[in-house]
Amino acid sequence: MNQVKIPKRMTTALVHSLTAGVVPRIGLEHIAVGRKDEIESILREMDNIAEGGAAFKLITGRYGSGKSFLLQVIRNYAMDRGFAVADCDLSPERRLVGTKGQGLATYRELMSNLSTRTRPDGGALEVMLQRWFSLLQQNAMKDSNLRPDDPALQPEVERRIFEVTNEMVSMVHGFDFAKVLAAYWNGYKMADDERKQAAMRWLRGEFATKTEARKALDVGVMIDDDNWYDYMKLWAEFAAKIGYKGLLLFIDEGVNLYKISNSVSRQSNYEKLLTMFNDTMQGKASHLGIWMGGTPQFVEDERRGLFSYDALRSRLIEGRFGSGGMRNFTGPLLRLEMLSHEEILVLLQKLRDIHAMHNDYVPTLADGQLVRFMEAAIGRLGADKLLTTREVVRDFMDLLNTLHHNPESDFEDLIGKMSSSVSSAASNPSAAKSDESAAVDDVLAEFDL
Repeated sequence: MNQVKIPKRMTTALVHSLTAGVVPRIGLEHIAVGRKDEIESILREMDNIAEGGAAFKLITGRYGSGKSFLLQVIRNYAMDRGFAVADCDLSPERRLVGTKGQGLATYRELMSNLSTRTRPDGGALEVMLQRWFSLLQQNAMKDSNLRPDDPALQPEVERRIFEVTNEMVSMVHGFDFAKVLAAYWNGYKMADDERKQAAMRWLRGEFATKTEARKALDVGVMIDDDNWYDYMKLWAEFAAKIGYKGLLLFIDEGVNLYKISNSVSRQSNYEKLLTMFNDTMQGKASHLGIWMGGTPQFVEDERRGLFSYDALRSRLIEGRFGSGGMRNFTGPLLRLEMLSHEEILVLLQKLRDIHAMHNDYVPTLADGQLVRFMEAAIGRLGADKLLTTREVVRDFMDLLNTLHHNPESDFEDLIGKMSSSVSSAASNPSAAKSDESAAVDDVLAEFDL
Protein backbone atom coordinates (compact mmCIF):
# COMPACT_ATOMS: atom_id res chain seq x y z
CA MET A 1 0.00 0.00 0.00
CA ASN A 2 1.65 3.20 -1.18
CA GLN A 3 0.15 5.79 1.11
CA VAL A 4 0.86 7.84 4.22
CA LYS A 5 0.61 6.02 7.53
CA ILE A 6 -2.48 7.19 9.43
CA PRO A 7 -2.47 7.08 13.27
CA LYS A 8 -4.50 4.28 14.83
CA ARG A 9 -6.67 6.76 16.72
CA MET A 10 -7.65 8.36 13.41
CA THR A 11 -8.33 5.12 11.53
CA THR A 12 -10.45 3.93 14.47
CA ALA A 13 -12.60 7.08 14.31
CA LEU A 14 -12.92 6.81 10.53
CA VAL A 15 -13.85 3.12 10.43
CA HIS A 16 -16.30 3.26 13.34
CA SER A 17 -17.99 6.48 12.23
CA LEU A 18 -18.40 5.50 8.58
CA THR A 19 -19.65 2.02 9.51
CA ALA A 20 -22.36 3.69 11.62
CA GLY A 21 -23.20 6.17 8.86
CA VAL A 22 -22.07 9.29 10.77
CA VAL A 23 -19.46 11.91 9.95
CA PRO A 24 -16.11 11.49 11.77
CA ARG A 25 -14.66 14.52 13.58
CA ILE A 26 -11.06 13.77 12.65
CA GLY A 27 -9.21 12.36 9.67
CA LEU A 28 -11.54 13.83 7.08
CA GLU A 29 -8.64 14.93 4.92
CA HIS A 30 -7.86 11.27 4.25
CA ILE A 31 -11.25 10.50 2.71
CA ALA A 32 -12.28 13.83 1.17
CA VAL A 33 -13.11 13.64 -2.54
CA GLY A 34 -14.88 16.07 -4.83
CA ARG A 35 -16.34 19.35 -3.56
CA LYS A 36 -13.28 21.19 -4.88
CA ASP A 37 -15.25 24.18 -6.20
CA GLU A 38 -17.40 24.40 -3.08
CA ILE A 39 -14.40 24.31 -0.74
CA GLU A 40 -12.46 26.87 -2.79
CA SER A 41 -15.40 29.30 -2.68
CA ILE A 42 -15.68 28.89 1.09
CA LEU A 43 -11.94 29.40 1.58
CA ARG A 44 -12.27 32.70 -0.32
CA GLU A 45 -15.03 33.65 2.13
CA MET A 46 -12.64 32.88 4.99
CA ASP A 47 -10.06 35.24 3.51
CA ASN A 48 -12.68 38.01 3.53
CA ILE A 49 -13.62 37.23 7.14
CA ALA A 50 -9.96 37.37 8.18
CA GLU A 51 -9.81 40.88 6.70
CA GLY A 52 -12.75 42.03 8.83
CA GLY A 53 -15.69 40.95 6.71
CA ALA A 54 -18.50 38.52 7.50
CA ALA A 55 -20.25 35.70 5.65
CA PHE A 56 -23.43 33.65 5.74
CA LYS A 57 -23.81 30.44 3.75
CA LEU A 58 -26.72 28.00 3.70
CA ILE A 59 -25.64 24.54 2.51
CA THR A 60 -28.48 22.34 1.26
CA GLY A 61 -28.65 18.78 0.03
CA ARG A 62 -30.61 15.58 0.53
CA TYR A 63 -30.03 13.38 3.57
CA GLY A 64 -26.72 11.63 3.06
CA SER A 65 -25.50 13.97 0.32
CA GLY A 66 -22.54 15.21 2.36
CA LYS A 67 -23.70 18.41 4.11
CA SER A 68 -22.39 17.44 7.53
CA PHE A 69 -19.20 16.09 5.98
CA LEU A 70 -18.55 19.36 4.15
CA LEU A 71 -19.22 21.38 7.31
CA GLN A 72 -16.69 19.29 9.23
CA VAL A 73 -14.10 19.63 6.44
CA ILE A 74 -14.54 23.42 6.46
CA ARG A 75 -14.31 23.43 10.27
CA ASN A 76 -10.96 21.64 10.15
CA TYR A 77 -9.66 23.92 7.38
CA ALA A 78 -10.69 26.95 9.45
CA MET A 79 -8.79 25.83 12.56
CA ASP A 80 -5.67 25.18 10.47
CA ARG A 81 -5.97 28.73 9.11
CA GLY A 82 -6.08 30.28 12.59
CA PHE A 83 -9.81 30.74 13.17
CA ALA A 84 -11.74 29.96 16.32
CA VAL A 85 -14.70 27.71 15.44
CA ALA A 86 -17.85 26.54 17.18
CA ASP A 87 -20.39 24.01 15.97
CA CYS A 88 -23.70 22.52 17.06
CA ASP A 89 -26.66 20.55 15.72
CA LEU A 90 -30.11 22.07 16.10
CA SER A 91 -32.75 19.92 17.78
CA PRO A 92 -36.11 20.36 19.54
CA GLU A 93 -34.11 21.52 22.58
CA ARG A 94 -31.75 23.78 20.60
CA ARG A 95 -33.16 26.44 18.28
CA LEU A 96 -32.30 30.01 17.34
CA VAL A 97 -34.97 31.33 19.69
CA GLY A 98 -37.62 29.75 21.95
CA THR A 99 -39.85 30.25 24.94
CA LYS A 100 -38.12 27.56 27.01
CA GLY A 101 -34.50 28.63 26.65
CA GLN A 102 -33.84 26.82 23.35
CA GLY A 103 -31.87 29.76 21.96
CA LEU A 104 -29.66 29.92 25.05
CA ALA A 105 -29.18 26.15 24.81
CA THR A 106 -27.78 26.68 21.30
CA TYR A 107 -25.36 29.32 22.62
CA ARG A 108 -24.21 27.01 25.42
CA GLU A 109 -23.62 24.18 22.95
CA LEU A 110 -21.62 26.46 20.67
CA MET A 111 -19.47 27.69 23.56
CA SER A 112 -18.98 24.14 24.80
CA ASN A 113 -17.75 23.16 21.32
CA LEU A 114 -15.58 26.25 20.86
CA SER A 115 -12.35 24.96 19.31
CA THR A 116 -8.99 26.19 18.06
CA ARG A 117 -6.02 24.59 16.35
CA THR A 118 -4.44 23.70 19.70
CA ARG A 119 -7.76 22.59 21.22
CA PRO A 120 -9.66 20.97 18.31
CA ASP A 121 -12.12 18.93 20.37
CA GLY A 122 -13.93 21.79 22.11
CA GLY A 123 -13.58 23.44 25.51
CA ALA A 124 -11.24 26.13 24.18
CA LEU A 125 -12.83 29.14 25.90
CA GLU A 126 -10.64 29.27 29.00
CA VAL A 127 -7.57 28.24 27.00
CA MET A 128 -8.14 31.20 24.65
CA LEU A 129 -8.31 33.65 27.55
CA GLN A 130 -5.23 32.29 29.31
CA ARG A 131 -3.29 32.23 26.04
CA TRP A 132 -4.19 35.90 25.54
CA PHE A 133 -3.05 36.86 29.05
CA SER A 134 0.25 35.01 28.57
CA LEU A 135 0.80 36.74 25.24
CA LEU A 136 0.09 40.15 26.79
CA GLN A 137 2.60 39.46 29.56
CA GLN A 138 5.27 38.41 27.07
CA ASN A 139 4.71 41.50 24.92
CA ALA A 140 4.70 43.78 27.97
CA MET A 141 8.00 42.31 29.16
CA LYS A 142 9.51 42.69 25.71
CA ASP A 143 8.25 46.21 24.95
CA SER A 144 8.87 47.70 28.41
CA ASN A 145 11.96 45.68 29.28
CA LEU A 146 10.34 44.23 32.41
CA ARG A 147 11.23 41.11 34.38
CA PRO A 148 8.62 38.45 35.35
CA ASP A 149 8.84 39.53 39.01
CA ASP A 150 8.79 43.27 38.27
CA PRO A 151 5.92 45.01 40.19
CA ALA A 152 5.22 47.18 37.12
CA LEU A 153 4.38 44.17 34.95
CA GLN A 154 0.86 43.49 36.22
CA PRO A 155 -0.36 47.13 35.86
CA GLU A 156 1.05 47.19 32.32
CA VAL A 157 -0.74 43.96 31.42
CA GLU A 158 -3.98 45.30 32.90
CA ARG A 159 -3.61 48.48 30.85
CA ARG A 160 -3.27 46.40 27.68
CA ILE A 161 -6.33 44.32 28.58
CA PHE A 162 -8.48 47.40 28.98
CA GLU A 163 -7.01 48.80 25.77
CA VAL A 164 -8.61 45.88 23.94
CA THR A 165 -11.87 45.74 25.89
CA ASN A 166 -12.45 49.50 25.73
CA GLU A 167 -12.71 49.24 21.96
CA MET A 168 -15.63 46.85 22.45
CA VAL A 169 -17.53 49.03 24.92
CA SER A 170 -19.32 50.88 22.12
CA MET A 171 -20.79 47.62 20.77
CA VAL A 172 -24.13 46.25 21.94
CA HIS A 173 -23.52 44.62 25.37
CA GLY A 174 -19.83 45.45 24.94
CA PHE A 175 -19.47 47.18 28.32
CA ASP A 176 -20.73 44.18 30.29
CA PHE A 177 -18.67 41.80 28.17
CA ALA A 178 -15.52 43.84 28.89
CA LYS A 179 -16.38 44.02 32.59
CA VAL A 180 -16.64 40.23 32.85
CA LEU A 181 -13.33 39.78 31.01
CA ALA A 182 -11.73 42.17 33.50
CA ALA A 183 -13.25 40.16 36.35
CA TYR A 184 -11.72 36.98 34.93
CA TRP A 185 -8.35 38.72 34.66
CA ASN A 186 -8.50 39.86 38.30
CA GLY A 187 -9.33 36.31 39.37
CA TYR A 188 -6.49 35.00 37.20
CA LYS A 189 -4.04 37.54 38.62
CA MET A 190 -5.05 37.02 42.26
CA ALA A 191 -5.44 33.21 41.93
CA ASP A 192 -9.09 33.68 42.93
CA ASP A 193 -10.65 30.54 41.44
CA GLU A 194 -14.14 31.46 42.61
CA ARG A 195 -14.12 34.75 40.70
CA LYS A 196 -12.59 33.09 37.65
CA GLN A 197 -15.29 30.42 37.58
CA ALA A 198 -18.05 33.00 38.05
CA ALA A 199 -16.75 34.87 35.01
CA MET A 200 -16.56 31.63 33.03
CA ARG A 201 -20.12 30.74 33.99
CA TRP A 202 -21.31 34.12 32.78
CA LEU A 203 -19.40 33.85 29.49
CA ARG A 204 -20.84 30.36 28.91
CA GLY A 205 -24.38 31.60 29.58
CA GLU A 206 -24.88 29.52 32.72
CA PHE A 207 -26.39 32.09 35.10
CA ALA A 208 -30.10 31.52 35.68
CA THR A 209 -31.06 35.03 36.86
CA LYS A 210 -29.73 38.58 36.61
CA THR A 211 -29.75 38.78 40.40
CA GLU A 212 -27.34 35.86 40.58
CA ALA A 213 -25.07 37.47 37.98
CA ARG A 214 -25.10 40.82 39.79
CA LYS A 215 -24.23 39.20 43.10
CA ALA A 216 -21.31 37.24 41.66
CA LEU A 217 -19.84 39.79 39.24
CA ASP A 218 -21.64 43.10 39.75
CA VAL A 219 -23.03 42.84 36.22
CA GLY A 220 -26.66 43.76 35.64
CA VAL A 221 -27.26 41.62 32.55
CA MET A 222 -26.77 38.03 31.51
CA ILE A 223 -26.72 36.07 28.26
CA ASP A 224 -30.21 34.80 27.45
CA ASP A 225 -32.48 33.69 24.60
CA ASP A 226 -32.94 37.21 23.25
CA ASN A 227 -29.35 38.46 23.17
CA TRP A 228 -27.13 35.36 22.69
CA TYR A 229 -26.47 36.17 19.03
CA ASP A 230 -25.28 39.69 19.97
CA TYR A 231 -22.67 38.06 22.18
CA MET A 232 -21.58 35.84 19.31
CA LYS A 233 -20.77 39.02 17.37
CA LEU A 234 -18.78 40.21 20.40
CA TRP A 235 -16.90 36.92 20.54
CA ALA A 236 -16.01 37.26 16.86
CA GLU A 237 -14.59 40.76 17.43
CA PHE A 238 -12.77 39.64 20.55
CA ALA A 239 -11.28 36.57 18.82
CA ALA A 240 -9.86 38.82 16.10
CA LYS A 241 -8.37 41.19 18.69
CA ILE A 242 -6.55 38.46 20.62
CA GLY A 243 -4.78 36.86 17.68
CA TYR A 244 -7.29 34.69 15.81
CA LYS A 245 -8.57 35.36 12.28
CA GLY A 246 -12.18 35.46 13.49
CA LEU A 247 -14.99 33.19 14.69
CA LEU A 248 -16.84 30.73 12.46
CA LEU A 249 -20.14 29.12 13.50
CA PHE A 250 -21.25 25.81 11.98
CA ILE A 251 -24.93 25.08 12.65
CA ASP A 252 -26.22 21.78 11.25
CA GLU A 253 -29.63 20.09 11.11
CA GLY A 254 -31.47 23.28 10.18
CA VAL A 255 -34.40 21.02 9.26
CA ASN A 256 -35.33 21.05 12.96
CA LEU A 257 -36.57 24.61 12.45
CA TYR A 258 -38.74 23.34 9.60
CA LYS A 259 -40.18 20.70 11.92
CA ILE A 260 -41.46 23.24 14.47
CA SER A 261 -45.22 22.68 14.42
CA ASN A 262 -46.20 26.02 15.95
CA SER A 263 -46.21 28.58 13.12
CA VAL A 264 -45.53 31.55 15.42
CA SER A 265 -42.49 29.87 16.95
CA ARG A 266 -41.27 28.80 13.52
CA GLN A 267 -41.57 32.34 12.18
CA SER A 268 -39.70 33.69 15.22
CA ASN A 269 -36.79 31.40 14.41
CA TYR A 270 -36.85 32.51 10.77
CA GLU A 271 -36.79 36.14 11.93
CA LYS A 272 -33.68 35.44 13.99
CA LEU A 273 -32.11 33.73 10.97
CA LEU A 274 -32.97 36.82 8.89
CA THR A 275 -31.21 39.01 11.46
CA MET A 276 -28.09 36.84 11.26
CA PHE A 277 -28.24 36.94 7.45
CA ASN A 278 -28.63 40.73 7.31
CA ASP A 279 -25.87 41.39 9.86
CA THR A 280 -23.32 39.34 7.97
CA MET A 281 -24.34 40.44 4.49
CA GLN A 282 -24.70 44.16 5.27
CA GLY A 283 -21.46 44.58 7.19
CA LYS A 284 -23.04 44.89 10.65
CA ALA A 285 -20.86 42.04 11.90
CA SER A 286 -17.12 41.67 11.60
CA HIS A 287 -14.80 38.65 11.62
CA LEU A 288 -17.87 36.38 11.80
CA GLY A 289 -18.84 33.52 9.50
CA ILE A 290 -22.04 31.47 9.78
CA TRP A 291 -22.57 28.20 7.90
CA MET A 292 -25.87 26.34 8.25
CA GLY A 293 -26.77 22.94 6.84
CA GLY A 294 -30.29 21.84 5.92
CA THR A 295 -32.36 19.81 3.47
CA PRO A 296 -33.96 21.26 0.30
CA GLN A 297 -37.39 20.98 1.97
CA PHE A 298 -36.18 23.15 4.85
CA VAL A 299 -35.28 25.86 2.35
CA GLU A 300 -37.75 25.55 -0.53
CA ASP A 301 -41.07 24.48 1.02
CA GLU A 302 -43.28 27.53 0.50
CA ARG A 303 -45.72 26.47 3.20
CA ARG A 304 -43.38 26.08 6.19
CA GLY A 305 -39.78 26.24 4.89
CA LEU A 306 -37.55 29.32 4.63
CA PHE A 307 -39.30 30.27 1.38
CA SER A 308 -42.53 30.65 3.37
CA TYR A 309 -40.93 33.74 4.92
CA ASP A 310 -40.90 36.30 2.11
CA ALA A 311 -37.98 38.30 3.48
CA LEU A 312 -35.76 35.19 3.42
CA ARG A 313 -37.14 33.89 0.13
CA SER A 314 -36.28 37.13 -1.68
CA ARG A 315 -32.72 36.94 -0.36
CA LEU A 316 -32.07 33.24 -0.96
CA ILE A 317 -33.79 32.63 -4.28
CA GLU A 318 -31.46 32.16 -7.23
CA GLY A 319 -31.00 34.94 -9.75
CA ARG A 320 -32.11 34.78 -13.36
CA PHE A 321 -28.68 33.77 -14.61
CA GLY A 322 -27.80 31.28 -11.88
CA SER A 323 -30.62 28.83 -12.61
CA GLY A 324 -31.10 26.29 -15.36
CA GLY A 325 -28.20 24.06 -14.37
CA MET A 326 -25.61 26.84 -14.16
CA ARG A 327 -23.69 26.78 -10.87
CA ASN A 328 -22.87 29.85 -8.79
CA PHE A 329 -20.78 29.46 -5.63
CA THR A 330 -20.79 33.10 -4.52
CA GLY A 331 -24.41 33.36 -3.39
CA PRO A 332 -25.74 32.66 0.11
CA LEU A 333 -27.30 29.35 -0.97
CA LEU A 334 -24.95 26.48 -1.81
CA ARG A 335 -26.67 23.41 -3.24
CA LEU A 336 -24.77 20.13 -2.97
CA GLU A 337 -25.06 17.73 -5.88
CA MET A 338 -24.38 14.03 -5.38
CA LEU A 339 -20.81 12.90 -5.98
CA SER A 340 -20.09 11.57 -9.46
CA HIS A 341 -19.48 7.85 -9.99
CA GLU A 342 -15.78 8.55 -10.58
CA GLU A 343 -15.52 10.46 -7.29
CA ILE A 344 -17.30 7.68 -5.41
CA LEU A 345 -14.85 5.14 -6.89
CA VAL A 346 -11.91 7.20 -5.59
CA LEU A 347 -13.62 7.34 -2.19
CA LEU A 348 -14.05 3.55 -2.14
CA GLN A 349 -10.37 3.11 -2.93
CA LYS A 350 -9.45 5.30 0.04
CA LEU A 351 -11.84 3.42 2.34
CA ARG A 352 -10.46 0.05 1.21
CA ASP A 353 -6.92 1.13 2.08
CA ILE A 354 -7.88 2.71 5.42
CA HIS A 355 -9.84 -0.38 6.48
CA ALA A 356 -6.85 -2.58 5.63
CA MET A 357 -4.48 -0.27 7.49
CA HIS A 358 -6.73 -0.21 10.56
CA ASN A 359 -7.08 -4.01 10.67
CA ASP A 360 -3.48 -4.68 9.62
CA TYR A 361 -3.99 -6.71 6.46
CA VAL A 362 -3.10 -6.35 2.79
CA PRO A 363 -6.03 -5.06 0.70
CA THR A 364 -7.52 -7.87 -1.37
CA LEU A 365 -10.21 -6.06 -3.36
CA ALA A 366 -9.04 -4.94 -6.79
CA ASP A 367 -10.28 -1.78 -8.47
CA GLY A 368 -12.37 -3.91 -10.82
CA GLN A 369 -14.21 -5.37 -7.83
CA LEU A 370 -14.90 -1.88 -6.53
CA VAL A 371 -16.50 -1.10 -9.89
CA ARG A 372 -18.60 -4.27 -9.56
CA PHE A 373 -19.77 -3.12 -6.13
CA MET A 374 -20.72 0.29 -7.50
CA GLU A 375 -22.65 -1.27 -10.37
CA ALA A 376 -24.60 -3.44 -7.93
CA ALA A 377 -25.35 -0.44 -5.68
CA ILE A 378 -26.39 1.82 -8.54
CA GLY A 379 -28.46 -0.99 -10.06
CA ARG A 380 -30.76 -1.01 -7.06
CA LEU A 381 -34.32 0.05 -7.71
CA GLY A 382 -34.73 3.80 -7.36
CA ALA A 383 -31.00 4.37 -6.81
CA ASP A 384 -30.99 7.25 -9.27
CA LYS A 385 -33.44 9.09 -7.01
CA LEU A 386 -32.78 7.83 -3.49
CA LEU A 387 -29.26 6.41 -3.29
CA THR A 388 -26.90 8.67 -1.35
CA THR A 389 -23.16 8.71 -0.72
CA ARG A 390 -23.82 7.83 2.91
CA GLU A 391 -25.65 4.64 1.91
CA VAL A 392 -22.93 3.61 -0.54
CA VAL A 393 -20.23 4.15 2.09
CA ARG A 394 -22.16 2.33 4.80
CA ASP A 395 -22.82 -0.66 2.52
CA PHE A 396 -19.18 -0.75 1.45
CA MET A 397 -17.92 -0.68 5.03
CA ASP A 398 -20.36 -3.50 5.81
CA LEU A 399 -18.93 -5.46 2.88
CA LEU A 400 -15.34 -4.88 4.06
CA ASN A 401 -16.18 -5.91 7.63
CA THR A 402 -17.99 -9.04 6.41
CA LEU A 403 -15.08 -10.10 4.22
CA HIS A 404 -12.55 -9.43 6.98
CA HIS A 405 -14.39 -11.23 9.78
CA ASN A 406 -15.50 -14.12 7.56
CA PRO A 407 -12.39 -15.24 5.65
CA GLU A 408 -14.35 -18.05 4.03
CA SER A 409 -16.81 -15.58 2.44
CA ASP A 410 -16.42 -14.70 -1.22
CA PHE A 411 -16.78 -11.26 -2.79
CA GLU A 412 -18.56 -12.63 -5.86
CA ASP A 413 -21.11 -14.46 -3.73
CA LEU A 414 -21.88 -11.36 -1.68
CA ILE A 415 -22.22 -9.18 -4.76
CA GLY A 416 -24.29 -11.91 -6.40
CA LYS A 417 -26.78 -11.73 -3.52
CA MET A 418 -27.06 -7.98 -4.01
CA SER A 419 -27.57 -8.39 -7.76
CA SER A 420 -30.15 -11.15 -7.32
CA SER A 421 -32.20 -8.90 -5.03
CA VAL A 422 -32.18 -6.29 -7.78
CA SER A 423 -33.30 -8.87 -10.36
CA SER A 424 -36.07 -10.09 -8.05
CA ALA A 425 -37.36 -6.55 -7.62
CA ALA A 426 -37.28 -5.97 -11.38
CA SER A 427 -39.29 -9.15 -12.04
CA ASN A 428 -42.04 -8.02 -9.67
CA PRO A 429 -43.04 -4.51 -10.75
CA SER A 430 -45.84 -4.13 -8.21
CA ALA A 431 -43.52 -5.01 -5.34
CA ALA A 432 -40.88 -2.75 -6.82
CA LYS A 433 -43.28 0.12 -6.90
CA SER A 434 -44.24 -0.59 -3.31
CA ASP A 435 -40.56 -0.65 -2.28
CA GLU A 436 -39.92 2.64 -4.00
CA SER A 437 -42.93 4.22 -2.31
CA ALA A 438 -41.71 2.92 1.02
CA ALA A 439 -38.30 4.44 0.39
CA VAL A 440 -39.87 7.78 -0.38
CA ASP A 441 -42.00 7.47 2.76
CA ASP A 442 -38.84 6.80 4.79
CA VAL A 443 -37.33 10.04 3.51
CA LEU A 444 -40.49 12.01 4.27
CA ALA A 445 -41.01 10.37 7.63
CA GLU A 446 -38.52 12.83 9.13
CA PHE A 447 -41.06 15.59 8.67
CA ASP A 448 -44.16 16.40 10.64
CA LEU A 449 -46.46 17.63 7.91
